[in-house]
Amino acid sequence: MARGEHSPACARRWREQGEARQWTPWQTTQAIHGCCGVSLLKAHRLARGWSARQSVQELEELCERQDLGEARASIDLLNAWENSRARPRPQTIDLLARLYRANAVRLGLAGDYCEDDGGIRIVVVSGVEGRSPYQMEDRIDDDTERRALFHHALLGPRSAMSGRLLAEVERTRQDLDRTLALATVSEDQLDQLDEQVLRYRREYITSAPLPMLYRLMLELSDVRALSATRQPAMAQRRLLNATVMLALLSADALMKLGDTRQAHAWYGTARMASDDMGDLRLRALVRAQEAMLPYYYGDLAETVRLAREARMLAGNAPSSPAALGAAAEARALARMGEHKAARVALAEAERIFSRMPPEGHDHLAFRFSERRLQFYRIGTLIELGEEVDWTPGPSGPYAIDPVLILLDQATHLIRDGKVEDACHLAHKALLQVPPEHRTSIVLNRARALLSEVPAARHKAVAVRRLAELLADATPAS
Repeated sequence: MARGEHSPACARRWREQGEARQWTPWQTTQAIHGCCGVSLLKAHRLARGWSARQSVQELEELCERQDLGEARASIDLLNAWENSRARPRPQTIDLLARLYRANAVRLGLAGDYCEDDGGIRIVVVSGVEGRSPYQMEDRIDDDTERRALFHHALLGPRSAMSGRLLAEVERTRQDLDRTLALATVSEDQLDQLDEQVLRYRREYITSAPLPMLYRLMLELSDVRALSATRQPAMAQRRLLNATVMLALLSADALMKLGDTRQAHAWYGTARMASDDMGDLRLRALVRAQEAMLPYYYGDLAETVRLAREARMLAGNAPSSPAALGAAAEARALARMGEHKAARVALAEAERIFSRMPPEGHDHLAFRFSERRLQFYRIGTLIELGEEVDWTPGPSGPYAIDPVLILLDQATHLIRDGKVEDACHLAHKALLQVPPEHRTSIVLNRARALLSEVPAARHKAVAVRRLAELLADATPAS
């Protein structure tokens, strides 16, 4: 297998999908070529499920059967042709074209200067983290098939992450972006939509990210259908508000799943919708929420920039975006070592929260509650190097935040030389988070912690137990 090529299993999945959809060999070849990083010549072989040896044997049998002379091919020669290290002679190109029922153009051994599009095309959408991409024939009813995919994923025995489904997540966002660039719906429909969005914000706090992501995609398909034509101003604002909230939930779920590229793109969609709506507080909320992405994935300066932009947009009135912006800024500054500025920002977050109206007992995503303030306060104090006597409760609506705080505590224990205590705490934290919430954002943080353990301490019992747990762990999907 040449550098950059996908494993044979990827081509096998394309063959299976081609058989299920009754594709021609050429359509399957295009999908493998577009996905797996192989030449067209090799894609023809993989589309038939042949090994290099089988392909040479098939060529020899073809020549004998049709009295075409000697094949003059070998496994080494075929590998050289497939990887562009050599070029077959014209007579051999003709034999290969007969074998694969193609022509020199489709074998990748000649140029194509035709002006027509050659019939049905296969469009391959790039995959995520080595997973297979998803191809689409031009004539597929996109929205119907997409909804069927997400319904199927939700009804399955367990929600599984796949390149095909994640490609559809991205296409949903792209379709939504195009609809926002265009934009008759009843009051009842809008009321139902508002209630649905509120329900998603309530359920998101306790739901596993992946199945929630698929449910959000179904809801966003409905919102896009309602927004397909421009609405009266008030209706348009309510649709935009729903779009912002659903896009933010999608971005946050993708962030937890570790797909930073798509999370960033969905935050961009939320920004577009909030900017179109013109509500400063909503625009501030998008920036404050987006600040979490660079915080967890390594760009603290960008977190500070977004948090400050959120506070500026939120203005002087006490609100969740303003409090979240100040709290996010405090935690990032503390991790950057700017302790004095971090304490000022944390005090500002507490001051804003103290002036906010009572929240009630309803836990909602994007509402800066007292519990959220506590998480940010503890996280900031840990980064400031202060002793924090905190243990998460036995149950609660938030699953991922407490374990991230415990992992922050463990990281600082390692830096203080308390390696075994740190690894014991990290091990305990990973086991207490529900399996469906043990996503990439949690596992990556634990692996980063383990990487800080000095080599001389790798044989310690607690270190080995944590390493074994992480070696066996796979992100929840």
